[in-house]
Amino acid sequence: MADSTTTPLRIGVLLPTREQAITDSFAADPLLDFARQAEQLGFDSLWAGDSLTARPRLDPLVVLSAAGAVTSRVTLGTAALTPALRHPLVGANMISSLDHVCGSRLVLGLGSGFPMPETEAEFASVGASFKGRVGRLDDIVGLWRTAWGSDRPGAPTDYDGKYWQAEGLDRLPRPHRPGGPPLWLAGSDTPRVLERVARDYDGWLPFLPSAEAYGVARARIAELVEEAGRPADAVTPALYATVTVNRDAAAAQAELEHYIEHYYGRSLEQMSAIQAYGWGTAEHCAEWLASYVRAGARHLVLRIGSLDPEPQLKEIADVLLPALRSLA
Repeated sequence: MADSTTTPLRIGVLLPTREQAITDSFAADPLLDFARQAEQLGFDSLWAGDSLTARPRLDPLVVLSAAGAVTSRVTLGTAALTPALRHPLVGANMISSLDHVCGSRLVLGLGSGFPMPETEAEFASVGASFKGRVGRLDDIVGLWRTAWGSDRPGAPTDYDGKYWQAEGLDRLPRPHRPGGPPLWLAGSDTPRVLERVARDYDGWLPFLPSAEAYGVARARIAELVEEAGRPADAVTPALYATVTVNRDAAAAQAELEHYIEHYYGRSLEQMSAIQAYGWGTAEHCAEWLASYVRAGARHLVLRIGSLDPEPQLKEIADVLLPALRSLA
């Protein structure tokens, strides 16, 4: 697993596609302005979430394609893509196309589907099975990797998985990056998730509310990676965290409460039991995130907990980024 003493810390920010949907203000130009500004301010990556009907927003692969056209340095990623919402061959082709557009700057955080009734209904709306969704995600990943590596001499061109079968995968366009973009599992710290990460994925993207639990899980992944015979740096330890920055801590908490209620239809107290949230001054948020960095996180994906996130972007860049990078 990536060594926290030698691997540079990278910090990214989520594009506000869901926030647009909540405020019913869909427009590409503000998203592209946000992307340009984030790159200019020194963020290392830009991310977009995925949902069709549960938590609607613009399609992340389309948005990232546009963001890739107006940026040149930042990594572009999904946090997280739900592969089951698309036919895996269509998904493979879209991802290959995007990887060419952004010149191998792509990273895919992948999720099997958030365990909420809204997500189950979303799966049903596209004819996808919610039951067995974890195994189905791994099956799609296996199909994609077969397709993207089918040009190697002697490599298989057919895939025969538990849920998906396909022939002639060598006819699909392959990504710009040989073998395809890195695939990170957006999951928790259960033993099964950690085993899957160590065996099959290139990164781990949890939103654990406890830095202590993060450190324990990260150490376990490192052990499992070694047992699997993979290189020590095979898995990037990442973190998905939400921050709301305001000099007035009470105002920051109130804004975050409002944000979470509109985003999930649940309270901050409910969501804080399963996700990582920090609020208050940029210095305070940096100190909170520093505990995860010390626990081994090497790529932070920050969601700004506000329906109008752009005003907080510069303060986060000016204060939080250098404070965290000084730790590394």
